[in-house]
Amino acid sequence: MSRLTERAVLDALKTVDDPELHRDLVSLGMIKDLQISGDDVTLTVNLTTPACPMRARIEGDVRAALAQVPGVGRVNLSFDAQVRASAQKELPGVKNVVAVGSGKGGVGKSTVAANLAASLALEGASVGLLDADIYGPSQAKMFAVEGKRLMADDEKRILPLRNYGVKVISIANLVEDGQALTWRGPILHGTLTQLLKQTVWGELDYLIVDLPPGTGDVQLSLAQLVPLTGAVVVTTPQDVALLDVRRAYTMLRKTHVPVLGVVENMSYYELPDGTRDYIFGEGGAARFAEAERLPLLGQIPITRAMREAGDAGTPLVISSPGAPDAQALRRAARVLAGQISIQNLNALPVL
Repeated sequence: MSRLTERAVLDALKTVDDPELHRDLVSLGMIKDLQISGDDVTLTVNLTTPACPMRARIEGDVRAALAQVPGVGRVNLSFDAQVRASAQKELPGVKNVVAVGSGKGGVGKSTVAANLAASLALEGASVGLLDADIYGPSQAKMFAVEGKRLMADDEKRILPLRNYGVKVISIANLVEDGQALTWRGPILHGTLTQLLKQTVWGELDYLIVDLPPGTGDVQLSLAQLVPLTGAVVVTTPQDVALLDVRRAYTMLRKTHVPVLGVVENMSYYELPDGTRDYIFGEGGAARFAEAERLPLLGQIPITRAMREAGDAGTPLVISSPGAPDAQALRRAARVLAGQISIQNLNALPVL
């Protein structure tokens, strides 16, 4: 019998593509710690995100490819993950900055942002959340840090609060409870600059930024202050919401911010008999995403549990992880992580 070689194993793995990146695992540098002992093969697949939605498929494809190699017996396969960084250098240690926005208020943008951040943290990623919704900050309440004051280190840099594995910064923790903010232009820009660049974020795979509704000063300032990996657009299915989403999408394109996908919130209400009531219409976000060739990251039902979780200060994906809407949010976060990996790979120079 011929001796099993590393070359034979790597040649087989070159036939296995990452389903999202459409390149083989070997050329992507995803095969680590390959060892051969007799007919046993041990290896680690280093995924581009711990939230990889294709882990099970990749494992099946790797095992199938190695099964075709003469002499391979047992395959000891493990997974690791290293999130690929975007090109931004403004925030040292932060690999990806992702804005979550909407064209209008009332579509659940902040709830979606909170649950995306918590979902990515649950997958094992290091995550921060910046509440840039200056006029209506809600992340402090959603992460149960309401009323806590932000502190500074010896260099007068802001220390973020932390809960559920997410580092949180909100303007709500800088002002008195209930205080109305009437800031515009330069003051808004200065405040956002301070929250972004004078915060000790540390090493982050993802910094989620919860934007205010609309297309105003904060959105423009963010695009100027830091190169965004991309943005997520949140909408509900009805035509009126989609009109405003299209305006937000146009603004993102004009400011050269890639749109990573669309989340349709409040997609339907599930009745006691299991049927669905499409309260706000059906399929609007899917049609918009298809027309603009954007990924539809998820369709999230409207539930009492979602509202109660936000009011209680615990994202739904943590308080009720088995609930259908929580599962839909977890899937949306995994698809988002995959889109970020694709975005970063496509941004690399061709050698």
